[in-house]
Amino acid sequence: MVALDSITVEVIRNYLLSAAREMARNLMRTSYSTIVYEIRDFGLGLYDRHCRLLAEAPGLAIFTRANDYALQKMVEFLGEDHIHPGDVILLNYPFWSSTHTLDVTAASPIFCGDHLVGFTAVKQHWLDLKQKDAGYCLDSVDMYQEGLFFPCSKIYKQGVLNKDIEDIIRFNCRMPDRVLGDMNAQISSCRTGERRVKELVEKFGLDTYEHSVAEILAHGERLARARVAALPKGTWSAEDWVDDDGIDKDTMVKIKATVTITDTEMVVDFTGSSPVTRGPINIPFGCTLGVAGLVFKAITTPETPANEGNFRPLRVEAPPGTLMHAVPPAATFTLWPALLATEVVTKALAQGMPHIVPACSGGDVCSMMGVGINPRNNRMWIEATNEGVGFGGYASGDGENGIMHVTEPGCRNNPIEVLETKAPLGIESYGLRQDSGGPGKHRGGLGITRVYRFLAPTSAVTLVKKTKTKPWGMTGGREGENCHVILRPGTDQEQITGMVYESMVPGEVLANCSGGGGGWGNPFERDPQQVLDDVRNGYVSLVSAERDYRVVVNPETMTLDTAATAVLRSGK
Repeated sequence: MVALDSITVEVIRNYLLSAAREMARNLMRTSYSTIVYEIRDFGLGLYDRHCRLLAEAPGLAIFTRANDYALQKMVEFLGEDHIHPGDVILLNYPFWSSTHTLDVTAASPIFCGDHLVGFTAVKQHWLDLKQKDAGYCLDSVDMYQEGLFFPCSKIYKQGVLNKDIEDIIRFNCRMPDRVLGDMNAQISSCRTGERRVKELVEKFGLDTYEHSVAEILAHGERLARARVAALPKGTWSAEDWVDDDGIDKDTMVKIKATVTITDTEMVVDFTGSSPVTRGPINIPFGCTLGVAGLVFKAITTPETPANEGNFRPLRVEAPPGTLMHAVPPAATFTLWPALLATEVVTKALAQGMPHIVPACSGGDVCSMMGVGINPRNNRMWIEATNEGVGFGGYASGDGENGIMHVTEPGCRNNPIEVLETKAPLGIESYGLRQDSGGPGKHRGGLGITRVYRFLAPTSAVTLVKKTKTKPWGMTGGREGENCHVILRPGTDQEQITGMVYESMVPGEVLANCSGGGGGWGNPFERDPQQVLDDVRNGYVSLVSAERDYRVVVNPETMTLDTAATAVLRSGK
């Protein structure tokens, strides 16, 4: 039996975290695509030999548990005896990899001598894999329209490049140089993780390493179980709606979540959600694990980095063949219900713990993607960015303005300067949406509006699926303004919409408007001085101040009219 001390365990834990962050830095510095090195649309981590997460680096949060599920399926499919030193394995079969075909997982085993000690896993968005439409599929009806599948394919076999797989990729994507460049960045990231873990094992010895790993995971579990035991107990249900499935534009799609908390576990059950849809918004079960895991982590152990032990008190259920547990050959390309589902789980929890969780955020990542031929070099271009949303008000304060959606805590949006350099785009304006935050004692955060002018023929792809419902408020707080996209504003072709794949000619304009967060508490209880500050900052209009908060501001002096406010609030 190895005698462990807490200092050694902590040194090993922090070394693993440092190694995961180094993997992320390697990935971002060598990737070819802004979606990786600017937006950080990736998830990566280090695992033990049982596919249990030991350390991760910040990225797309719902990839965390999705990678866990993918790695388990990979080992199950290949068999441990067929995994060798030097292998790098690609997986993007959605029902194993847990996301759509363009989110490709690269994984490599970590061997010390002949002993398998763990794995690396890096999932990132690839720009193309011969899906039916360049950029994004919004109306695919089965998995076979959504690109190439890698069912645990070895791009490296025992350290030797598998040229056949590389050539298949090269000849089956629209942007082979950038895709292969990104793939090599992924592989380099995996190799970095391998080296660091090998160095760690060599320094401390295999027995000390493995016993420390067991203690790291047990500690993560103890923290989570202690928090679950302290949470309110009960069962609560909530639902919300996705705009449509991409095919039937007139039918909304339901997400329902029932959350149960006992002394020992939290159960998230998506029974009651819509059946699998014809369009591509269906969610593989591994992604559903990521959705529930994100919310669970946020209310139990948000102050510590994630590891597998943190999620042991969580159980997730979703009947196969439903929206949140897609089965082949369902189309899964447009995974937006996974983003919205985090808010539904939070909405259920809000009934039992209104002083712990916030009101709904703007509710979407509000992505805009452009695809076309760049006249500067006559080469195909794909660039994208997500917009910040307003966060919901909460018991202790206002929601934040214009920050990345809750599913993207490690992500960023694409700076204006990068977009205008990389693509034939001009950004006309970019700012906060006045009055978009839901009124409340604690106001919802504001969404933003970014206006794009296209300088060359472009296919504009807008990825927004929460335009028909508004972000909900809590404890008397009101709804925030919803997301929407305005095509060709101010013209006779103006159209307010959500998720579209639209041809735009040079000079045409698109406005992407993200949602504001819901308010928390009765808006008539908001401190009038705070309302005045909001008006002065441009967050709240004079009309909204009087209508929604019963606060009167003198428009000439921009000062509080205390007498008129008192009369208005008294209801006389």
